[in-house]
Amino acid sequence: MDYRFSEKFIDLKPSAIREIFKSLGTPGSISFAAGNPSPESFPVSDMKRIADEIFENEPVTALQYGITEGYTPLRRLVSERLKRVYNIGTPDDDLIIVTGGQQGIELTCKVMCNEGDVVLCEDPSFIGALNAFRSLGAKLVGVPLEGDGIDVTALEEALKNNPRAKFLYTIPTFQNPAGITTSLEKRRAVLGLAKKYDILILEDNPYGDLRFTGEDVATYKSLDTEGRVLYCGSFSKVLSAGMRIGFLCANKALITKIVVAKQVEDVHTNVLFQMICAKYIEQCDLETHIAEIRKLYRHKAGLMLSALEKYMPPEVSFTRPEGGIFLWCSLPEGLSLGEFVKRAGEKNVFVVPGTAFSPDPEAPNRSFRLNYSMPSDGEIERGIKILADIAKDMLKR
Repeated sequence: MDYRFSEKFIDLKPSAIREIFKSLGTPGSISFAAGNPSPESFPVSDMKRIADEIFENEPVTALQYGITEGYTPLRRLVSERLKRVYNIGTPDDDLIIVTGGQQGIELTCKVMCNEGDVVLCEDPSFIGALNAFRSLGAKLVGVPLEGDGIDVTALEEALKNNPRAKFLYTIPTFQNPAGITTSLEKRRAVLGLAKKYDILILEDNPYGDLRFTGEDVATYKSLDTEGRVLYCGSFSKVLSAGMRIGFLCANKALITKIVVAKQVEDVHTNVLFQMICAKYIEQCDLETHIAEIRKLYRHKAGLMLSALEKYMPPEVSFTRPEGGIFLWCSLPEGLSLGEFVKRAGEKNVFVVPGTAFSPDPEAPNRSFRLNYSMPSDGEIERGIKILADIAKDMLKR
């Protein structure tokens, strides 16, 4: 049969990261390609105990339909924590629990964009968001990143040239894939441009709790006085990625429409996992748990940076994240990214090529993303040495 796919999906490619996962069964392979939290960060015993309590005392609530907005105790607890930790939330705001931060991103685009409308995004940016926007018929316009965040001059130029821009999608803290953090000065400037050109900002902050060095920077949402920022967060990196518990905080008028859009998609997020998440916050010490994860990632990031400094030729540059789970490497001009990634794979070391994170996949690219949360200490050392040897060999030629 000749299948006739929709115009929205006919050219959509699978996630390069998910495709790489299929190649990781080889014994001895080292993956720097994942975006997963470390299994060491999962509070398994507490979650097992809480799940047992739920099935003992509240099985019907856990197994029955729930309301689209989310499990009420969890919404309250998340709202309280956002206010306490990030100074987020005003009387005009509301909050919805979503199925991972990914759904919050997709629902925002679905509610705000018509086909052909423009979504501005950092270049590079999160592949899951880029594919979500593409699937809904939005046009992507990338804005280059600098060492301290988005290029503000380029952003204004993009705003001038794209009157159909609906919102800016940004990961300002420990950006995926680059690992950099946007400065407070730039955040204020970006908010000013959003006001001047009357667009929204979708602030994606799945890594904000994972700072292991440096000083916190105020979120866009906490600086917003006009209801212009939608804030997307997640428990994927601090409790469990598999639970798929995320949240979206925004002006009530926006959340009302997003609730309707979610009802069409999946009715509500998994109630059992919402309950586990809520009871973990109530019964356990989430902040101490997060502090332990920060220690773990400080150690792993330090190991990777030390290995890069020790083995990698100086022609290869890399970012120095203050938190999160990624850093970004760039090959010098003249070296082929495709060849580098292919040769690394042949030696069972897997990285994600920068083309996967580009709003324009056809644009030239010499960068690749490294993850340090998943590999072991020994794998970090061995894997970086292998990558460095490949780079040195390519430079000789």
